[in-house]
Amino acid sequence: MYQIDFQKPEWIHFIGIGGISMSGLAMVLLQRGFKVTGSDASKSALTDTLEKMGAKIYIGQKASNVEEGIDCVVYTAAIHEDNPEFARCSELGLSMLTRAELLGELMKNYEIPIAVAGTHGKTTTTSMLSEVLLAMDADPTLSVGGMLKSIGGNIRVGNSDIFVTEACEYTNSYLSFFPKVSIVLNVDADHLDFFHDLEHIRASFKEFMQLLPEDGLLLACGQIPELSQLTGDLSCRVLTFGLAGESEDTDITASDITFDDKGHPTFTACVKKQALQKLLTVEGCRMDAKMAEADLSFPVSLGVVGKHNVCNSLSVIGASLLLGGDIETIQKALSGFTGTDRRFEYKGTIGGVTIIDDYAHHPTEIRATLTAAAKYPHKTLRVIFQPHTYTRTKALLHDFAQALSLADEVILADIYAARETDTLGISSRTLQADLERLGAPCQYFPTFDEIESYCLKKCESGDLLITMGAGDVYKIGESLLGQ
Repeated sequence: MYQIDFQKPEWIHFIGIGGISMSGLAMVLLQRGFKVTGSDASKSALTDTLEKMGAKIYIGQKASNVEEGIDCVVYTAAIHEDNPEFARCSELGLSMLTRAELLGELMKNYEIPIAVAGTHGKTTTTSMLSEVLLAMDADPTLSVGGMLKSIGGNIRVGNSDIFVTEACEYTNSYLSFFPKVSIVLNVDADHLDFFHDLEHIRASFKEFMQLLPEDGLLLACGQIPELSQLTGDLSCRVLTFGLAGESEDTDITASDITFDDKGHPTFTACVKKQALQKLLTVEGCRMDAKMAEADLSFPVSLGVVGKHNVCNSLSVIGASLLLGGDIETIQKALSGFTGTDRRFEYKGTIGGVTIIDDYAHHPTEIRATLTAAAKYPHKTLRVIFQPHTYTRTKALLHDFAQALSLADEVILADIYAARETDTLGISSRTLQADLERLGAPCQYFPTFDEIESYCLKKCESGDLLITMGAGDVYKIGESLLGQ
């Protein structure tokens, strides 16, 4: 595999440079003095930013984009051998890396690379940890899978030895990483266009955990079913986190959970003495040893909604303590973090109707979002849901129906195909039929315009309307608000 010396800038070309992760990596290289070129299917705010930073961007992927003198080419999982640009690079014998391989190489340049993994919650947890590290003045380098307001984007290049990134399991891309600290939030059935089943996914996560060195740290959710099967033979330090009473013998717990009138939780965080002492044995630990003399217990209030984010925040507390965070700074940063784009994001209010946008596209995520929404002030809770990929919709159809039935009414858009072309014989009408069998009120409309018209007729002052999905369903809420 081609090795990039980050101390000796060279010319890197990106195929698919406009994606959230690829653009972030390109920005890191630009700030390190590298020459960057790249292509994408269309212009965007991210490609505009890259051009302003000095990158040369091609719109459309063509063989002619590949110029003489390129040292290495980076491409995403969405790029295949029949891509003309990829084919030209292969023909010329250029050195090539996947996005994940480049990210893995970048991690090697930091003393404490931190990878945040899990089927759900990666972006919110990575962002939450980023906010705490920034409040600690730790000056980290950050790669977030969403737009984080405090850094004005999805990437931040710091000057310390701390690097934080999301670690996605899709196509096993995170197996190219070199973490010192890993967080695993959950292990659930997803990406079934790549993984065979849940056991295949569990095997992948186990392999990811095994990447940690002996003096590294795994922070794993104690509520992951049969977690010991995944962690039992690890040589690194392992700490577990979870909600009190929902997992046994957990190192970091949350108890006494209450919610304010907007669904924001307050709870008591407790870190056991034995866990604190274990943190001290991790190489690079910056925690004051005096903190490990007794169990640590303190109140925490979050600026994001939902019980699932209580659990996510416990992993952040563990990682922050390892890196020398004090209780007051951690408390203040967690309460001040109000989320990232498309994660229960308040979009606006029109005619007394509150519009929220959420990225949830898996039954577990939908259930968590709607459970949180139940604590948000509303008369009627309506969800406009855009299923994401035929594979996921077919594999988890009944789970989708069960989760969506928590809303007072579901409004379905067509399935967002993303990378897929085979419909597998299903559509949003298939999901509608399943919802109706459960007795859940459900409407389906083939166009966004029809959905908007329906909402304008049905929604009343005091209602809560959530646009939900990983595609472009957010455009409906923005259109209703005149944005």
